[in-house]
Amino acid sequence: MSAVVWSAAVSLAAWLWLLLFQGWFWRTDVRLPASREPDGWPDVCVVVPARDEAAVLPASLPSLLAQDYPGRAEVFLVDDGSTDGTGDLARELARRRGGLPLTVVPPGEPPAGWTGKLWAVRHGMELARARDPEYLLLTDADIAHAPDSLRRLVAAAGTGGFDLVSQMARLRVESLWERLVVPAFVYFFAQLYPFRRISRPGSRTAAAAGGCVLLRADAAARARIPDAVRHAVIDDVAVARAVKRSGGRVWLGLADGVDSVRPYPRLGDLWRMVSRSAYALLRHSPLLLAGTVAGLALVYLVPPAAVAVGAAAGSPPCVLLGAAAWLVMAGTYVPMLRYYRQPLWLAPLLPVTAFLYLLMTVDSAVQHRRGRGAAWKGRTYARPEAAAEEA
Repeated sequence: MSAVVWSAAVSLAAWLWLLLFQGWFWRTDVRLPASREPDGWPDVCVVVPARDEAAVLPASLPSLLAQDYPGRAEVFLVDDGSTDGTGDLARELARRRGGLPLTVVPPGEPPAGWTGKLWAVRHGMELARARDPEYLLLTDADIAHAPDSLRRLVAAAGTGGFDLVSQMARLRVESLWERLVVPAFVYFFAQLYPFRRISRPGSRTAAAAGGCVLLRADAAARARIPDAVRHAVIDDVAVARAVKRSGGRVWLGLADGVDSVRPYPRLGDLWRMVSRSAYALLRHSPLLLAGTVAGLALVYLVPPAAVAVGAAAGSPPCVLLGAAAWLVMAGTYVPMLRYYRQPLWLAPLLPVTAFLYLLMTVDSAVQHRRGRGAAWKGRTYARPEAAAEEA
């Protein structure tokens, strides 16, 4: 029993430290900063890597083409070997809906050493650079943008002097599994990469959300994007790190008006989303994997276990310490649930979700050890050295 009491005490101490000293990660008020409109709107090229996206394009691409942007903007959709008619559908949507000019191009097969998505991004960026834009907007094919999305991004980047401005798209939360897993996905991401630290001068923390990244073209050239991160599985974080290391300023926050329309109705869909890159985040290190599993167990699983064990054994200190840690944990999750407009009774269930993420992370490592590696849209990358590019 004393071991359980001490574990609960350590878990409570960890939660108090996270609450107060981890960049206020649990707050959800980091949104696009106040901005003023420029005297002259810069040219922007939008690059959309797409592979077998016909199911989501009707809900996303028209919103991108309909951007209310005062300057010159153009969209390049890179159809990366789709077999579902993605490219033809994109052209048809542009013909019917009008709006920004759309160019649909194939990138060809990626050469050795490139992940498919980044090769598609590179191809689109090369085409865009021929237009000599000041900004590049890198956005995924499942992202729907409010009509003023591009306008607000450009204004925020110009006002704040940022080289990269990224918004964490609001993911779809409709099915039972999405409600249980999706808000926690963003919560855990913010815990790893506190948004406030990312934009702080002198901070080494850097991250972006790949669904919506506005990148200054000269900053991309200076950081050798995307060539410098061509092996990266977690490409958005790698891009932000490269920009920051080259002297650029980076901003990341939660989105209003940038939404993912991709459904994840089943647990298996969410499992694949997380496990495809979880072990890459740990740099394919068994030592980091073991530490992560132990940390998740101590921080998220010990509090409810201490309450149960303490109640069964009649140990008030064990119950009180476990309940206090559990209460702090649930309290830090409440703002994210509110952001996603979800019922607050999900907050005490965070240990259940954390246990699922623990299993997904272990499964990611098992798949890597079996040579399956990470994957993007059906392409698998088994290079164990890929994580070195993200270090």
